[in-house]
Formats: sequence, structure tokens, C-alpha cells
Amino acid sequence: LEILGPLRPDEESGEGGQEAVQDAKHDLPGWRYRTWSASTRAFPSPTIYDDTTIRVYQAYRDEIADAALAAGAFVAPFKRDRMTWIKPSFRWMLYRSGWARKDPGQSRVLAIDITRDGFEWALRHACLSDATTRLGREEARRLLDASPVRVQWDPERGLNLEPLDHRSIQVGLAREAVDRYVEDWITSISDATDLAHQIGDAVARNDLNAAALLLPDERPYPLPADIADRLEATPDPQP
Repeated sequence: LEILGPLRPDEESGEGGQEAVQDAKHDLPGWRYRTWSASTRAFPSPTIYDDTTIRVYQAYRDEIADAALAAGAFVAPFKRDRMTWIKPSFRWMLYRSGWARKDPGQSRVLAIDITRDGFEWALRHACLSDATTRLGREEARRLLDASPVRVQWDPERGLNLEPLDHRSIQVGLAREAVDRYVEDWITSISDATDLAHQIGDAVARNDLNAAALLLPDERPYPLPADIADRLEATPDPQP
């Protein structure tokens, strides 16, 4: 997988990827994504959604998290001029942030509810980060630079943070997409840090049953056909 450009998720908070949370390899039904190299990727990771909103996660340092929670929106010291990455999978978020204990830049996990219209707008305007697997470097660079959204796939994780045999989506927002995210898409922001700590503590005690019971009740997101086609996704034939 070749990645071009500033692809580190949530650069302002020091993040660089995505996370996950149950230890069964077959527990993520939904969509699969096949790359040009034929590796299999799952889309989407289970998440929380209703008729109008979908929940995504980000991890930040205290100053950004406190300001966002107080305002109900991302305000300074959040910076719009950096690509910011949203993650529908809570399990991937736990992995990426190390149970919200990995480093001060990721010490607060936020659960952000955004409109499904906004989320799907992002996917419809996305460029796959591994575009160079079938495009030349220069053509891929032009495509990546022109897109306000990037989609990146990373191995989903189990409760012990081990990589699973499918992947979790990350959505990177820049320029117009960041403005839309901050100004139009967000409906609520809540603090999921304590929950991340509780799950991490249960795993540390080797009480995986307790950890699994604490996980959010997530389910696969119904991906519209045109987005599935754009991302080269197909329905998962497995039960």
C-alpha cells in the first residue's frame, strides 16, 4: 500500500491511523472492498447510526477536546488548515489512541454525531489514498491534491488490539470538507474517554467478556450503491 501526501489522521492531535474492538474475525458483516491488488477490505466498520446521523470518533489533547465539548463544535485551538480524520469504528479508535492513554495528544476520545448526508457527501468526494496502485505517481498526486477527502483503509483490530483479516475505513477531511464538517455536519459531541479507559482496564485484567459488554452497540452502515461503486465495494456474501 503506497500512500501519498499528508495522510496522518488528526494531525493536530498527533494521531496517525484508526482502531477496533471485538475479537471474533467474522463479527463484522456488511461490505467488503477489493483493492486493485485484490486484498480484501471490509466496508463499513460497524458504527452507531440512526435515520439521519452517524457517529464517528476522533482523539485530541485536552485543550481541543474541552473547547469542543464546551462549544458543541470544533473551535480554536482546533485548526481547519490541517487534514482531520474521522473514524466510524470505535474499536479502531481504541487501538489508535491506546485506550485514550497512548500519548497526551490522544488522551481524549470524542464521539461526534454527524449527518448521514454529510458523511455520504464526504465519501462521494473521496479519493482513495492508495491511488498509485493503478495510476502513475504524477497523475495520482494531482488526483489526491484536488480532492477535499481521502479514504484510507487499515486493519481492523480485536480486543487485544491484534490486526484482523479485514480493514476499517478512515475518512480524511481537508479544505472544503473540513469547513462543512465543522459548520454543517456536526449535531453533537460527547466525551467517550471514560468508556475507552473502562474497556482498556477490562482488557488489562484479561476480562474480555466484560470489555465486550462495554462496547457500543454498533452495526454495519448501509452504504449507498453509488458510493460502493466509487470505492469499489461489494456486499459481503458471508453471513
